[in-house]
Amino acid sequence: MKKVYIETYGCQMNVADTEVVFSILGAHGYVRTESIDEADVIMANTCSIRDNAEQRILGRIGQFVLQRKSRPVIIGILGCMAERMKEQLLSDGRVDLVAGPDAYRRLPQLLEAASEGHPQIDVILSREETYADINPVRIDKGGVSAFISIMRGCNNVCSYCVVPYTRGVERSRDARTIVREACDCFERGYREVTLLGQNVDSYNFEGVSFAKLLEMVAGVSPQLRVRFSTSNPQDISDEVLETMAAHPNICRHIHLPVQSGSDRILEKMRRRYSAAWYLERVAKIRELMPDCAITTDVIAGFCSETEEDHQLTLDLFEKVGFDAAFMFAYSERPGTLAARKYPDDVPQDVKVRRLNEIIALQNRLSLESNRRDVGKEFEVLVEGPSKRSADELCGRTGSNKMCVWADTAHKPGDYVRVRVLDCTQATLLCELVG
Repeated sequence: MKKVYIETYGCQMNVADTEVVFSILGAHGYVRTESIDEADVIMANTCSIRDNAEQRILGRIGQFVLQRKSRPVIIGILGCMAERMKEQLLSDGRVDLVAGPDAYRRLPQLLEAASEGHPQIDVILSREETYADINPVRIDKGGVSAFISIMRGCNNVCSYCVVPYTRGVERSRDARTIVREACDCFERGYREVTLLGQNVDSYNFEGVSFAKLLEMVAGVSPQLRVRFSTSNPQDISDEVLETMAAHPNICRHIHLPVQSGSDRILEKMRRRYSAAWYLERVAKIRELMPDCAITTDVIAGFCSETEEDHQLTLDLFEKVGFDAAFMFAYSERPGTLAARKYPDDVPQDVKVRRLNEIIALQNRLSLESNRRDVGKEFEVLVEGPSKRSADELCGRTGSNKMCVWADTAHKPGDYVRVRVLDCTQATLLCELVG
């Protein structure tokens, strides 16, 4: 049996895709290995969202090639970078196989041809492929939390984003297969699932809305936590929020990317909402679920961003008081609308300064958020030992905050109740209750 080693980069969707790839290859006689030194096939499942992600992967290809000194090895690039760079990746002979996100069913045939000395490329995007019938091979060692892809592609075409070009048009997966997969996860001991899509709020399969899907998955068991990612501010509906509020096992956490606090920049980004609309959605979330954590994404230094635009972003962060954020300097992606239409005219040093100002602000907001939890009690799903000590366990609250407490009696997958004694910017320091 040939051994396959896969490194996964980027978003949670790529992790879910890697699990699909292992399943497909496993059905054709391949076996997964975690050791690159014994692999017959080495692949990277890649991300193109920022240039530094691609540069990191290009550097790794050189390391993969070193494995050929000791044995024949097939090297493959999968995912978004394969879709974006296509033939470029095959040009110097180091890579044997390039397969886009919709070509994974054909990987066994592509690998067979590549092993005979014929470089392979398949980057055809599909309007139908959802891999709904594939039972993923879970790669989470803890066996506590699983990802379930509910849809693929994106129709929003934000001007800075490469995803619509690398993952194709939006299509939703059969709701029955999603519920079946959630049931399978629960029966196998998983106690949390995260429903994944580029824009989950636009999920719709034969009249089943995202709110209805949430309700169906939450109904698998009250002991199964349900999370989801990612929401779009223009699409998240009151129905979704009301469904969350009605089901205690749907986690009180919404990742709601804002990208900018400036309406001018939002329009240029082709984000179809205003700062006022965003704040209204935040107000509605807190009206229905006062304990719901809100996290976000933001881009510093987008094309033509001024100091005034930047200040509007800082002001919005203050108004919302995000619990956490993913913060990045703008990275122009070839082929996007922004790359074709707008000059990348904010100097790099200005981007970095603005990004650092946002990071400093969010660090304060995160600490303030955690301090508000001191003295409170939470139900936590145990993930495993803490990084700091074998005598401590760690796990997350429903609001996705990491907790650490002294405990050697419980195991991953257990639910425990903790009281918050203290905190850092990133962690709640707790004790067991009862």
